[in-house]
Amino acid sequence: MGEKNVPQHIAIIMDGNRRWAKKRNLPVKLGHKQGAETLKKIVRYANKIGVKYVTVYAFSTENWKRSEEEVNALMGLLENYLDMFAKEADTENIVIKVLGNLSQLSESLQESIEKTVKRTENNTGIIFNIGLNYGGRDEIVHAVKEISQQIKNGDIDCSDINEELISKHLYTKNIPDPDLLIRTSGEIRLSNFLPWQLVY
Repeated sequence: MGEKNVPQHIAIIMDGNRRWAKKRNLPVKLGHKQGAETLKKIVRYANKIGVKYVTVYAFSTENWKRSEEEVNALMGLLENYLDMFAKEADTENIVIKVLGNLSQLSESLQESIEKTVKRTENNTGIIFNIGLNYGGRDEIVHAVKEISQQIKNGDIDCSDINEELISKHLYTKNIPDPDLLIRTSGEIRLSNFLPWQLVY
């Protein structure tokens, strides 16, 4: 693949893990574990070929509706995944960022996120964004609240609101919009993933 054909930013909706496991009569958590292992390979390869950003939908705001057992298994997997990346940060040269409403996550997971983000922030390779408790509409509501507060404080005027200002208040601020979206299950819908950023 020529360098000019390499997307700058790839967005990935990671789904189909449960179906993969059920098809093989395996526990659902093994499906998620296999998905996490595959994602590691994808990010490493993307880094190798010159992709600048990978943004993955790891856990949506709607995923809380799943069974408590599955949610707990997913959260444990995510925490282990982040801890592993924090340890391997120096050799992987990957920058980890987490997008979403993190206040609803457990203290230990928030600590893992903080540690991983801090440990990898000075790396110079691919930026790997993990959508965790992420929802596209929730992201836009969050941006509107921040902008409204600025208006209330007198920092900006209503006439200052434009697409650029809204983009600066999204979780993806300072990140170019994706050039390519991949949904691993093969379904063709966004499922509340980056609706503002994926318009084109």
